[in-house]
Amino acid sequence: MLYGIHCTEAVKGVVHYSLYISKMASFKITGGRKLQGELVPQGAKNEALQILCAVLLTKEPVTIHNIPNIRDVNQLIDLLGDMGVWVTKLKEGSYRFVASDVNLEYLDTPAYKSKAAALRGSVMLLGPMLARYKQGRIPRPGGDKIGRRRLDTHFLGFEKLGAKFHYDGDFYRVEGEALKGAYMLLDEASVTGTANVLMAAVMAEGTTTIYNAACEPYLQQLSKMLNRMGAKIAGVGSNLLTIEGVSELQGTEHTMLPDMIEIGSFIGLAAMTQSEITIKNCQIPELGIIPDVFKRLGIQMEFRGDDIHIPSQELYEVETFLDGGMMTVADSPWPGFTPDLLSIVLVTAIQASGTVLIHQKMFESRLFFVDKLIEMGAQIILCDPHRATVVGLGRHQQLRGIRMSSPDIRAGVSLLIAALSASGTSIIDNIEQIDRGYQHIDTRLNAIGAEITRL
Repeated sequence: MLYGIHCTEAVKGVVHYSLYISKMASFKITGGRKLQGELVPQGAKNEALQILCAVLLTKEPVTIHNIPNIRDVNQLIDLLGDMGVWVTKLKEGSYRFVASDVNLEYLDTPAYKSKAAALRGSVMLLGPMLARYKQGRIPRPGGDKIGRRRLDTHFLGFEKLGAKFHYDGDFYRVEGEALKGAYMLLDEASVTGTANVLMAAVMAEGTTTIYNAACEPYLQQLSKMLNRMGAKIAGVGSNLLTIEGVSELQGTEHTMLPDMIEIGSFIGLAAMTQSEITIKNCQIPELGIIPDVFKRLGIQMEFRGDDIHIPSQELYEVETFLDGGMMTVADSPWPGFTPDLLSIVLVTAIQASGTVLIHQKMFESRLFFVDKLIEMGAQIILCDPHRATVVGLGRHQQLRGIRMSSPDIRAGVSLLIAALSASGTSIIDNIEQIDRGYQHIDTRLNAIGAEITRL
């Protein structure tokens, strides 16, 4: 059953939803089919989680377009409604939010603890709550089990602004009656950490300088939206942000970028399945080096205006470095290569001609799904928790279908790509992980020739 949220009407503090959750669901995939057609990427998941939390910064209406219909985003919308935000669904992908009377008492209830703990993005509620209500609290947030994901950057930033931090075993709590601007050098260029501290700083007294700030396009989108609301943020797009605090923010209207991770996933899918796919409305300038990394794997692509066309390729060959050294693909802070696409690059390299080293620096558990790919027939050496060497099969043999389970969002889609390219039938269990980040992925791929059945 698909997971979806449909707002039928908005009532103060109560949002009437029809909520469908895929519990213990699986995909049955018949592999070996070539796909052909057009795919339109969904709105960006990682941007949505930041933008939705930012609606708490004002009592005026905020209208957001191109919101993806995925589990993590729908759960956050549901949580905002429970907190007292008026939520109105205007049309598919477009909502209006009015946070005129947030119920702070709800934050101490078991329901809030349960819902916020299930969602990694709930941590970004803290910055807006601290800025506007001088307090905020969340339980230890959930999310992908991909390794250590510390929250120190968030709370160190809040403390620099004058807030006090306390963890009582149930909640992370921050309080600050009079936030004051400060200079801070973030200990890591955390996207969510930068977003959280930025949202707290926009209403702090005086000037805040955030150095080593994340500068991903989604963070730039958040900054531009806040500026339209009346914030004064300079340095957008760089790793040095300067914020002049204001007393209040106004409402605005915002349209989210297409999801760059989904665009990269579709490029890898086309190459692995020898399919001809056109990805529409990609906002190519915002993709950074993502297309270039896939080109280094030998994947042909053509930019047609703002669309990316990937032709059907019998074979793609991995480049080497200029000195003949083996190609390495590693993640790094933007404008480097995003870690969310390393799993996709890894699976795409399976059928390439050549060898590539995948170096996942950030998360020590993200590559452990390769044992399933090896069972399917891939030639992969897991060197350590952070590095895997892929020896491309060069189409000399197909992967074979097996039964497997999705450990996280990106690994789940990587396994789906492998299954679509394999001979025979595969079963992927725990697909609610995939549903957390990819909107109706089975329906959309079936429309261009895939054979995926939701069990």
